[in-house]
Amino acid sequence: MEQGETIAAIASAVVPHQGSIGIVRLSGSGAVAIARQLFHAPGTQPWETHRILYGSIRNPQTGVMVDEALLLLMLAPRSFTREDVVEFHCHGGMMPVQQVLQLCLQTGARLAEPGEFSLRAFLNGRLDLTQAESVADLVGAGSPQAAQMALAGLRGKLAQPIRQLRGQCLDILAEVEARIDFEEDLPPLDEGAIAAQVAQVREQVARILATAHRGELLRSGLKVAIVGQPNVGKSSLLNAWSRSDRAIVTDLPGTTRDVVESSLMVGGIPVQVLDTAGIRETGDQVEKMGVMRSRQAAAEADLILFTLDAQQGWTAAEAEIYAQIQHRPLILVINKSDLAPPESVQYPPEITAVVTTTATTQTGIDQLETAILTQVQGDNIQAADLDIAINQRQAAALTAAQRALIHVEEAIATPLPLDFWTIDLRSAIQALGAITGEDVTESVLDQIFSRFCIGK
Repeated sequence: MEQGETIAAIASAVVPHQGSIGIVRLSGSGAVAIARQLFHAPGTQPWETHRILYGSIRNPQTGVMVDEALLLLMLAPRSFTREDVVEFHCHGGMMPVQQVLQLCLQTGARLAEPGEFSLRAFLNGRLDLTQAESVADLVGAGSPQAAQMALAGLRGKLAQPIRQLRGQCLDILAEVEARIDFEEDLPPLDEGAIAAQVAQVREQVARILATAHRGELLRSGLKVAIVGQPNVGKSSLLNAWSRSDRAIVTDLPGTTRDVVESSLMVGGIPVQVLDTAGIRETGDQVEKMGVMRSRQAAAEADLILFTLDAQQGWTAAEAEIYAQIQHRPLILVINKSDLAPPESVQYPPEITAVVTTTATTQTGIDQLETAILTQVQGDNIQAADLDIAINQRQAAALTAAQRALIHVEEAIATPLPLDFWTIDLRSAIQALGAITGEDVTESVLDQIFSRFCIGK
């Protein structure tokens, strides 16, 4: 990537044959010059930063008008990339923005790579790496909570504590190295105080690391499979939960022959619910394929809702299904509890998450959602008061920092020479720096920003 080049891309969603506004974005030293060649502003409208101009976009070779549009100027350094940025606000749809983009490319710009605008913002000091990743998280947020977490990251809520921890490690390193270089001129090192400081940093790292699971849930969502015998009310449960008629419900066992999906939101977490075919031995070839897909859905799900009929209770068929799923996270759902007392159902004592429902009256749905949140979130007190949620890359770096700090504590306790302390302190500093971008390789940057959309 050459930063001196002017890049261009469509910066808005393109919907075929419709859409009100489409945006083509330019960034680089040639952005304004390209805009002046393409954009004709009637009257005496000033080409000043953070001004919107009205006019038309024309082909500079033929003079043919391509679109009536607005032009937004954001001159360096007051722009997202800290370069000159120009945006053409065209009519939406496929053709206007595609034609304007082609004119930009023909006039000297090149097509931006995925995430290149955000990468330039990072390289030019406009964003740190956590903020840049939060931009992508905000664009892809699937729930209000996920959007709030992304906004917190964009405001520096993650970068600030990480920088503080890295600074503390640098201070400890400086203290230790001073004793190595100037041992005779300085008082003895207070090893107990250093150990306490390292332990404090490690505890803070663990506290932030505890948000990784929540971050993964908010970003990726949860896949839940409703599993059980035929005719225990799996489809009725899905319909009651989603308040729709996604699944066909009859009194005939084996009605569901394939996996039916529904997308829900539970406690701010996107949930993909899979209503599976009843698991049983059958000679029907179509139903047999449905049962096979049910087993596959159960194997791939993050959580299983093992559903049974309160009237039938726990039968040999339930025992057989349970043998296949007992090592997976599951909640036992005793359905049709209006027809038989659910407390009479005998089930294996190791099953601790149990909910009673009556799908036909939507009874027990709130309790089911609470049980799901308890299963996936647990009692994570450490992360409860943090409004951040780290991603997998950040979690890996924090884990490396945590491991290095543990090694420092072990070196102090052993005790090992001070040189050994500094090796692991530098490792912790490097790992923390990789999170915000102080210590990051070009290959890591390529990996991060390649997941962005082209216009971001």
